[in-house]
Amino acid sequence: MAEEISYADFERVDIRVGTIIEASPFPEARKPAFKLLIDFGPDIGIKKSSAQITVHYTTENLIGRQVLGVVNFPPRQIGSFRSEVLTLGFEDENGAIVLAAVEQPVPNGRRMM
Repeated sequence: MAEEISYADFERVDIRVGTIIEASPFPEARKPAFKLLIDFGPDIGIKKSSAQITVHYTTENLIGRQVLGVVNFPPRQIGSFRSEVLTLGFEDENGAIVLAAVEQPVPNGRRMM
C-alpha cells in the first residue's frame, strides 16, 4: 500500500472520463503502445495519450470505449509523441494493462468523485 494521503491531496488529482475517438499503433515507442485521441468533453477537449495496452486491446476495439485519465499531469514527451493525459489501468496477473473504465456511460469530461 502507498503512503497515506489526505483527501485534499486526492482532490488535486484531476481524473476525468473520456471516449477514445482514435487509436493507432505507436511503433516508435520502446515498449508496445498505442497512440490514443480521447474526447474529454467541451471544457477539456480532445487530448493525446500513449498507452501500453497492446496485450488486451486492438486499435479497432478501443474506438468508442470510455476510459479514465489524469488530465492535470504535465505533458510527457515519448519519442516524437507528446502524451497529454495518463490513461489509467491495472496490471493483470502477467503485468499486462487492463483499462480502468466506468460501468455505465457518463458524459465526457465528468470528474471522478
